[in-house]
Amino acid sequence: MQIFETITGMREFLAHNKAQAADGATRSVGLVPTMGALHDGHASLVRAARAANDIVVASVFVNPLQFSDLGDCDDYRNYPRQLDADARFLESLGVDAVFAPSVEEMYPGFSDAPETSPQIWVRTGRMGEILEGASRPGHFDGVATVVAKLFQIMAPQRAYFGRKDAQQLAIVEALVRDLEFTVEICGMPIVRGADGVAESSRNLRLSAEQRRHARALSRTLFGVRDGEFDSVSDARAHLAASDGVELGYFCLVDPLNLREVDAVTRPALALTAAWVGPVRLIDNLLLEAADASPEAHE
Repeated sequence: MQIFETITGMREFLAHNKAQAADGATRSVGLVPTMGALHDGHASLVRAARAANDIVVASVFVNPLQFSDLGDCDDYRNYPRQLDADARFLESLGVDAVFAPSVEEMYPGFSDAPETSPQIWVRTGRMGEILEGASRPGHFDGVATVVAKLFQIMAPQRAYFGRKDAQQLAIVEALVRDLEFTVEICGMPIVRGADGVAESSRNLRLSAEQRRHARALSRTLFGVRDGEFDSVSDARAHLAASDGVELGYFCLVDPLNLREVDAVTRPALALTAAWVGPVRLIDNLLLEAADASPEAHE
């Protein structure tokens, strides 16, 4: 496995290796974009990419554009960075190359003038302004911008994203549709710990007690699915009253456009975000119409 810190090096590697198929055909590339601090959820993405592609590339880049104040915040500064460990993890899974650029490599001039680098952004509109975007203005514009740039650098046939970040996945799918990228977006199932907590790099910052409190998010989501609550409002109130949880939101949305729905009368996404100790956690569950009781409405 090779690690590339420059765009030129990454492109040269792909150009050389894409042309190495025995029959002269172009070899397929599967891309797994990450911000590092890798866990079993990332492993599931890599395994899916490895099974379906000739070449697998993972990016490891903590993108300042998707943090508050363009990274001038504790969340960005404290984000786990462990490239050596991540590289060993990825190599054990059969990744062919890792793209681990510096901020300056991705956004020339950023160090001197972050407010003007990059000058061109991908804007995500309403889809990026609601839910997580309401409390993190500009976050999804930063996500869409870096993902678009990774697609331009790698030109992958497939790219793999976890369904835990459901809003991000919906926005990336819209990005590909609207900007005509020729890449297949593969949304992979949420990986959960034995306690039901969705795997996340941010879980590393939870104490043992906070991890126990975090179980309330998935328990409430599955409770809605199993008809344990009379309404979405009841489920929201239950989660808000859970020990150690400071609720951000709990709602049902259309999976395609993220518009809020008030009843489970068709497939819907139950979405939640909450602070547990110092960490903001998100989770979601796809609900089929048959999953919830008829009374599951506002």
